[in-house]
Order: sequence, then C-alpha cells, then structure tokens
Amino acid sequence: MTALADAPYIPAGGLAGKLRRLAARTLAVTPLNVRLTSPLISFSFDDAPLSSLTNGATILQGFGWRATYYIAGGFDGRTTHLGPMHDGPALKDIAARGHEIACHTYAHDDLSRVSAQQALSGCGKNRDYLSSQGLGSHPETFAFPYGEASPGAKRALLGPYRALRGVRPGINRGRTDRGLLKAVPLDGGEAGLGQALQAVADVKAEPGWLIFYGHDVRTGPSQWGCSPNFLETVCRACEGLDVRPVARALDLVEGLSG
Repeated sequence: MTALADAPYIPAGGLAGKLRRLAARTLAVTPLNVRLTSPLISFSFDDAPLSSLTNGATILQGFGWRATYYIAGGFDGRTTHLGPMHDGPALKDIAARGHEIACHTYAHDDLSRVSAQQALSGCGKNRDYLSSQGLGSHPETFAFPYGEASPGAKRALLGPYRALRGVRPGINRGRTDRGLLKAVPLDGGEAGLGQALQAVADVKAEPGWLIFYGHDVRTGPSQWGCSPNFLETVCRACEGLDVRPVARALDLVEGLSG
C-alpha cells in the first residue's frame, strides 16, 4: 500500500489495527542486549522536512552532536503538511556535516499492510534514490513509517539493515527487539516537551538507550513537529551525556553486549 501523500495518513485503528501492532511487538523478535552503565541518546528525524535539515541540524551541531535522518525518497522536492521537504542537495549537505542518512522506504508505506517482498522492494527503490543523490546505497538503519510494522517485514528488513526503529514510547534497556527499537517523540507542544524531559530524567536515573524522533522543526510546527525552542530545551537537558546517531550508538551497544 502506497501511503505517500501531501496530507496526513492515518494508520488503521480499531481491533484490526491493535492486533497488527500486538503481532509486530511480540512476534519475530530479534534480541539486542542493551547493557549500559551511563545514558546513551540518539536524535532522529523522519521524512526529512527541510526545517529538520536546517533548524534541527543547526541546533544539534551547536551542542557538537549529529542526528539520524530517515529518508523517504518520494518526498524529494515536495511540500506536505510538514512543510517543504528535502531534496538531493540538502541531503548531501547534511551528510557532509556528519549526520547519518538512513532509510524510511521510498513511498512512506504502511508496512503492516504490504508483503515482506513489497517492503524489500520499496526499500530497494529508496536505496537507489539515495545512491542517485551521491549518498551511498547502503544505509545502516531503518525506521518504520508511522511505526507500523509486521513480523514478516521485521524479518525481511533485518537483512539489509542492522536495526529497525518504531515509535512505541520507551527507553531501550536490557533485552530489546533489534527489529522494533523504542523511541520518544519530539512533538506534542508543552505536554510533549514535559514527556521528553521526563524521558531524559528517566535515562539518567536508569541508564539505557533513549532514541528521540521528530519531524519538522519550525515556529508553528505541525502536529508531528516541534519548535526550535522545544528542541533546544531537550538538548540542554542532554548536555554532558553521550549523544550519537543511531548507527554509531548501535556500535557502542553491540560492543558492550558481547
């Protein structure tokens, strides 16, 4: 199912949607042992609106950090509810500055509604897009659009990718699913900011791997984005902690789990 659209796509609700999400969480689990003695933080942005490549990257770089950008190539040059989207030159610039370029399918598909082979095909098309923009053809990590996964997609995508990220809130600690890493959103206005800051407090009290994910970073953000002040406030709360892009954080986690 191709979900790429300028207006928001709403994943299935009701019993069917709940059952699919339960299956994705509980089946085809590939364990990853997250054994950390100090907090580990990753910032990531889905879809790569231009504001995340400009405002978002500038804020993170001010703290000396780099993010992971999950790219869906079909958004290239478009304008959506998240604002103007990425293009090839903007992505090359961000990669040159040391940020991680990762995969988010080409057409931003709801992977709970397609076959594993279709999921692989869509990701292959996205890798071709990244290669055509001079960004390499082998991104290391992947994020499920809308956080919508299936057991089959998880099994298939852990072939080309080292880890897959979802949107289920939480901190990755102990036995974690490499095929559906937990993450905390950077959205929701003042209430969302409070939740993000609480997650930082939690990971300081009990070390683990906290992955943030956002979308646009602008004044008057979308429902799925945040303001520059929101992001700066979260970054200030993370000062002094180990902050790395997802793939580089995974290097550390794997090194300590063996």
